[in-house]
Amino acid sequence: MNAQRRKPGNTTSGLVLIDKPQGWTSHDAVARTRRLADTRKVGHAGTLDPMATGLLILGVNSSTRLLTYVVGLDKEYLATIRLGAATNTDDAEGEELSRAPAEIVAALAAEAITAGITALTGDISQRPSAVSAIKVDGKRAYARVRAGEEVELPARPVTVSEFALLSTTPVDGFLDLEVRVVCSSGTYIRALARDLGSGLGVGGHLTSLRRTRIGPFGIDAADPLDQLDVTRAMIGPADAASRLFDRLDLDAQQAIDLSQGKRIDVPAGAEDGGPVAAVDPNGRLVGLVEYRGGRAKSIVNFPPDEPVQARPVPSTDGAADPATAEDAS
Repeated sequence: MNAQRRKPGNTTSGLVLIDKPQGWTSHDAVARTRRLADTRKVGHAGTLDPMATGLLILGVNSSTRLLTYVVGLDKEYLATIRLGAATNTDDAEGEELSRAPAEIVAALAAEAITAGITALTGDISQRPSAVSAIKVDGKRAYARVRAGEEVELPARPVTVSEFALLSTTPVDGFLDLEVRVVCSSGTYIRALARDLGSGLGVGGHLTSLRRTRIGPFGIDAADPLDQLDVTRAMIGPADAASRLFDRLDLDAQQAIDLSQGKRIDVPAGAEDGGPVAAVDPNGRLVGLVEYRGGRAKSIVNFPPDEPVQARPVPSTDGAADPATAEDAS
């Protein structure tokens, strides 16, 4: 008896910008998008904590190849830092480790807070939060913390290009700081909250986090997960790559040559380097190329899409387990 032939999924490719709700893990957002897009080939470019909301960039089908280049882009966040208490997770979901007297918190000088923020701006050395997804001897740090182990991760260099104080609000013996942070990939906003509070001698932790930008992609263009229409929201490969890189418009023969692994001539005066988005006359992304000695060679190829209509999926997913820990940036 012949085996049942599996129905082909949707092969349409592109990036999708999601506004992730609180309580969902990045993995849950990917799983839901797989169902909506009718394909298994969905990945994300940088996780968000379940506590956090905001921009999550997903790659669908062959555009998952672009995610490698999105992961390392700078990121922007809006966050609330609560001064006056430290927690074992550096955020509001952890157990309180210490609390400063309310009068000490109330006496914090604006100049001291500004100086503390300044000290955490620029090229700094940061110790990641113990509940990060960094692996320690093959096991996630957050899993070790949950198992009762004490975890101290080594510091590493990061860049905080902007750390702006937007407002301050006294709350029940604490002081909440609304801040905007622009930072390099791998920066932990929870760690900034922890280190600011520690430097001021009162402890600190994160109570809210919203990612508003990754590289050229902003939250204003993202769709709420519960309203996502993948077909409508898809940013095509050529458009996405042209936002990330310089663009090389090909003629028909150049497109054929590149797709066959041949090298082509580059515009006069072009400097060596890449990636560069190579786009054919029909607006299709043929691949990413690099320039070397007046010639371009392909470093990543992109196959043509073969669109198949995705099946509608009812919006019946429940919220994710908020206890799942992931990196904030």
